[in-house]
Amino acid sequence: MQSLYDVLVVGAGHAGCEAAAAAARMGCRTLLLTGDLDKVAHMACNPSIGGPAKGHLVREIDAMGGLIAHVTDRTAIQIRLLNESKGPAVQCLRAQCDKRLYTQVMKQTLEALPQLELRQALVEGIAPPTADGVSASFTVVTQTGWIYRTRTLILTTGTFLRGRAITGAATWAAGRAGEAPAIALGASLASLGFPLVRLKTGTPPRLHARSIDFTQTEVQPGSTVPRYFGHYYAEPPPPLAFSGAPAALYPHATLTGWRPQLPCYLVHTTPEFHAIIRANLDRAPLFSGMIEGVGPRYCPSIEDKIVRFADKARHGLFLEPEGWATHEMYLQGCNTSLPEDVQWAMLRTIPALREAELMRIGYAIEYDAVATGEVGADLQARRMPGLFLAGQINGTTGYEEAAAQGLMAGINAARRVQDQPAVVLRRDQAYLGVLLDDLVTKAIHEPYRMFTSRAEYRLLLRGDNADLRLTPLARELGLVDAARAAAVEARREAVATLRAALEGRRIFPSALVNASLAAAGVATLNQPASAAELLARPAVHYEQLCVALDLPVAPAHVAEVVEIECKYSGYIVRQQHEVERMQRLEGRRIPADLDYDGVLGLRNEARQVLKRFRPATLGQAARLAGMNPADVAIVLFALERQRKLSPPASG
Repeated sequence: MQSLYDVLVVGAGHAGCEAAAAAARMGCRTLLLTGDLDKVAHMACNPSIGGPAKGHLVREIDAMGGLIAHVTDRTAIQIRLLNESKGPAVQCLRAQCDKRLYTQVMKQTLEALPQLELRQALVEGIAPPTADGVSASFTVVTQTGWIYRTRTLILTTGTFLRGRAITGAATWAAGRAGEAPAIALGASLASLGFPLVRLKTGTPPRLHARSIDFTQTEVQPGSTVPRYFGHYYAEPPPPLAFSGAPAALYPHATLTGWRPQLPCYLVHTTPEFHAIIRANLDRAPLFSGMIEGVGPRYCPSIEDKIVRFADKARHGLFLEPEGWATHEMYLQGCNTSLPEDVQWAMLRTIPALREAELMRIGYAIEYDAVATGEVGADLQARRMPGLFLAGQINGTTGYEEAAAQGLMAGINAARRVQDQPAVVLRRDQAYLGVLLDDLVTKAIHEPYRMFTSRAEYRLLLRGDNADLRLTPLARELGLVDAARAAAVEARREAVATLRAALEGRRIFPSALVNASLAAAGVATLNQPASAAELLARPAVHYEQLCVALDLPVAPAHVAEVVEIECKYSGYIVRQQHEVERMQRLEGRRIPADLDYDGVLGLRNEARQVLKRFRPATLGQAARLAGMNPADVAIVLFALERQRKLSPPASG
C-alpha cells in the first residue's frame, strides 16, 4: 500500500495549499495531509486578504500562478483600495471574504488538480532518509501508524506545534480553538536537532450582528468600481452568487452594482473600556507571566495597546462580517486573552455594543516555530536537505506571508525532485524576494509581518506590474499556460507602444488645445510639452488626456502602468540604477561550505553571524545584522583569493 510521492505537504493552511498546488502544477506527484479536510485554508483569524504589502504579495503569488487571488476574488463580500490618495508604491487592495466559502472554493480548486492527492491525517513523526534508504525518501508517520514515503517534504504546521490556547486563567492544548495541537510532531522535530522558539498570536471576540447598534458606527463601504487581486486580461470570473439578502440586515449593504458587498463598521474604545482593562491587568495572561511566547509587535492585543499607548484616549475597532450567510462579526483590532467576564464588560462600554452578545470569546495561541537561521533562501532546511519549511513555522504571521512561502517552497521542492537549481527571487524582483531574504538575513525575535517599508525598491515592485515582473518566470516553471503568458507579453508590448506614442506626441499651446484641456479638467499649456509630460502632472489621468487630445483608447490595465511610469519616471530610473549597483554584490555567490574560521581579519561577531546564517551571496552577507562594510570587504577578499587559488575548469 505504500506509495512514493515526489512532494508531501503537511498542513493545509494557506502555505500548504500554495505549496501543494505549485508542486502538482510542475508535474510532481504530490500529497497534501491535513488534520481536517473541512478546514482547508481556514481563516482562523480575520477572514480578510490584502492590505499594505500583503496585497502586493497576493498580486505576485497570482502572477506566479498561485491560488489565493482567484479564490479571494470569487468569495469576497467586500473589496476596497487602501491608500488611494497616496502614491502607487503603497496603494493596495484589501478584501473581506466569506470565511466558509473561501475554504470550500480552495478545497474544490485543489481537488481539481490532476497530480495532487488530499488526505485527512494527523502527522506525528518524520524521519529523514537513511544513508542506505530506498530512493532516499523521507518517512512520514500518521496518528494511525500509516506510513508515507516522499522524496521531498514540506512542513506548513501553522500554530499547531505544541499549540496552547489561553483565556484568562484557562489554558488548553489547541492549534486553534476546537482543534488538537501537533504535540508529537513538534517533539519529532526537536529530536532531529531543530531549535524551537515560542511565539504567540491572538484573536478577538466574535459578536452577533443583531446585538449591535449600527446607528452608533461609522460605515466603511466597499469599492464602487471593479477591483480584483487576480490578473485578468479578458473578462474576470464572476463572484460566487450570494443568494438573496445577507443573513444579517447590515445597514448600507450593496446588493446591486458590480458585485454584492457588505460594509464594515468603525467604532472606538471609551475611557470606561480602558479603565476596565487597567483594573484587570493582574488577570491578563500577557502581564501575569502565563504567556511565554513573543507576540507580533505590529498586531498587539488590546490590553497591550492600552498599556503601551497610555496617552491615547481611544483606539479604533472595526466590525467586519465573517460571511454572507452568518450573523457573526469579527472585531478587528481587539485581539485579547483577558478573562471572559472582562471581555463582556469592556465591550459593553462602547455605545454601539451596549447590548453586545459574544458568540466566541477572544483567546491567545502559543506555539513553537523553528529558530532563525535554519532555512536557506530556497526555504530548505540547512540541516536536512529535502525538507522545506513554510509559513508560521518560520516565524512569520499572516495568511499572505504564509501563502508566499508555500508557493516558493512548493516550487523549490519540485525543482529538487527534477534535479534543477532552486528558484531564489531577488529583492528588486518581488516582495516574495524581500520576504525570503529577510527570513534568512534577519534574526526573527517576534512574528514577522511584511510592510512596504521593508522593500527598498518598492516603486519597482508595484501591484500593477506584478505579472510583467513574474509571469514569464512562472511560464518557464510550468506554473501558467502559454495563453496566459502570451497575454502578459501582449500587455507588455501595449504598454511600451502607448508610452512611446505619448513621448513622441508633441502638444503645442493654442486656444483650441487649451480649451480642450480645460474642458477635460487639465491645466492649460503655456509652452510645448509631450503627452507623456502632461500625463506626468500629479492630478492628470490618462482618460482625461485621451478625450482632450484624441489619444488612442487603451485598456485600463495598460493605461494604469503607463500613467505610473510617466508620473514617477525619475524615481523609477533612480531605483533601477541602485539595483544595478547592488547587483554586483548580489551576483557574487558565497560557497555554502566556506570556512569562515579560516577568513583572517573578521570580527568575532561577524564570524558568528556568517556561520549561523550562511548567506548565499555577498549582498545577503551585507544585510546581516552584525556585519559592517569592512567585514563585507574581508569576505570579498577571501572569495577572490579562493578563486585565484582554485584550479581552472577543465575543457
